[in-house]
Amino acid sequence: MKNNTEPVFIAGPCVIESRELLDEVASELVAIREKMGIEVIFKASFDKANRTSLSSFRGPGMDKGLEMLSDIKSRYGLRITTDIHESVQAAPVGQVVDIIQIPAFLCRQTDLLTAAARTGKIVNIKKAQFLSAADMRYPAAKVLDSGGSQVWLTERGNSFGYNNLVVDFRNIPDMAPFASKVVMDCTHSVQRPGAGGGKTAGDRKFVPAMAMAARAFGADGWFFEVHPDPDRALSDGPNMLPLGELAGVLGSLAG
Repeated sequence: MKNNTEPVFIAGPCVIESRELLDEVASELVAIREKMGIEVIFKASFDKANRTSLSSFRGPGMDKGLEMLSDIKSRYGLRITTDIHESVQAAPVGQVVDIIQIPAFLCRQTDLLTAAARTGKIVNIKKAQFLSAADMRYPAAKVLDSGGSQVWLTERGNSFGYNNLVVDFRNIPDMAPFASKVVMDCTHSVQRPGAGGGKTAGDRKFVPAMAMAARAFGADGWFFEVHPDPDRALSDGPNMLPLGELAGVLGSLAG
């Protein structure tokens, strides 16, 4: 089902923390684009609706978040992606972003998928931690059968007992028949869900290896959550790649 072989790179902070953070990350993505001649799609969430704890930071909300993402898109010339958690969010989000992301936990939610499809945008569905690659034909079909223009599928690991994930890299070629592109989520795949005492833990040192292994298995794209100071990030810090390391990792993939 793949329609081209151009690699896809997606990067950005887990959640919108401030305008200053978005500007710092966007500036680096533009510098990478100009130096390497590759496109990097900007990603950030306006609302993290699936945080472990009620007290965890969620983001600025949809209205303010979309305004901030639209500003990044217009000032830096970057394509934008963000995630939705409710079907009513699809239409307004589709007015701003180029790719709508469906969170892994929600990839079977029919109303969410069909609403995303109706926007006409690319829909990037993350494979649930509890599903096989073969199971992803059904979420993809829901989007395409509802008029969706294009489906990407993203591998991000499977649950492996409690508080751990493992990546079966065979999922990448196994999902290829159902999607235009198969993307490897290199940072969420090193998570240890709920293992951080009320928040998700992780081990970012494995991120570059995840990326290279996915390349060997035929991935079409790579997704990285990045932050200039991951240890101070308000969401997903333990598994995020330091922003200063992104260029080197992308260089190893694009070369």
